[in-house]
Amino acid sequence: MPPKSQIIMVQTTSKHGFAIVDKETGWTSHDVVAKARGIFGTKKIGHSGTLDPPASGVLILGLGKATRLLRFITDLPKEYEATMVIGAETSTLDADGEVLRRTNKRPSLEELQAISVNFIGVINQIPPMVSAVKVQGKRLYEIAREGKEITRQPRKVKIHELTVSDGPKSNVFKLKVKCGSGTYIRSLVSDIAQQAGSLGHVGTLRRTAIGSHNETEASQVEKAVIIKLTEGLKDYEMIQVDDTLRDRIKVGAVVKTEELSPAKPQGPWAIVDSEQNLLAMYENFKTGTLKPAVVLPQEN
Repeated sequence: MPPKSQIIMVQTTSKHGFAIVDKETGWTSHDVVAKARGIFGTKKIGHSGTLDPPASGVLILGLGKATRLLRFITDLPKEYEATMVIGAETSTLDADGEVLRRTNKRPSLEELQAISVNFIGVINQIPPMVSAVKVQGKRLYEIAREGKEITRQPRKVKIHELTVSDGPKSNVFKLKVKCGSGTYIRSLVSDIAQQAGSLGHVGTLRRTAIGSHNETEASQVEKAVIIKLTEGLKDYEMIQVDDTLRDRIKVGAVVKTEELSPAKPQGPWAIVDSEQNLLAMYENFKTGTLKPAVVLPQEN
């Protein structure tokens, strides 16, 4: 792990909210959380969407009440920029791994672009052995550290957008990916290379966005600021309720769909009061009704 830079204490009026961090390479997501606990002076911090140590980019932290809302951030589409190194497969499917196989087969940009179209949409993907997926109570990377490799079941993931372009070298190509939760870019790169009759691994990887939160909003953890719960959840429809309905929402009442009248047919929806305080996240329930997914305690 690289040496950490000096901590800059951030003044904040609230310990409840989200922080959009630009994770450095060499750090684990847990490293960022641990440092943030010292910076913000609270232990109640979590993160949404692990970034491996070699990767950099957008990592969203939840503080206080926001830790209960991180799953809604996890569900948002994510965007990545990566380089595909053609000609070698590594043990980790990225540049940190040991080279296992090499090939002289060098597909052209046009071939890779044509093949990449096959990966747009819902696809089956096998998690890499160095991932955090649990199999029989053990994470795959723990099994990999024991020098073992086991059969993994494919999982369905969604690729919304995928483009391939020329890179800095003849055997290196650039990828831009917009995908759903649970997608492994390392596996995607390897699968594209193999379908092109070659081998490949990730050279560099950067997450540029989670939902509408992009890298221009992100900062080093030392300089991170807390944004409001509603700002962190801006990708979800906000529904404001009156005081009577607010009191029912606060105790987690199941309500009729027509009482909230959401514009979008699919939730979840963020429910706020007249002062734009987040009360709860609601989701579809039985026909014609909505139920709370999370109800937040309100300050006195």
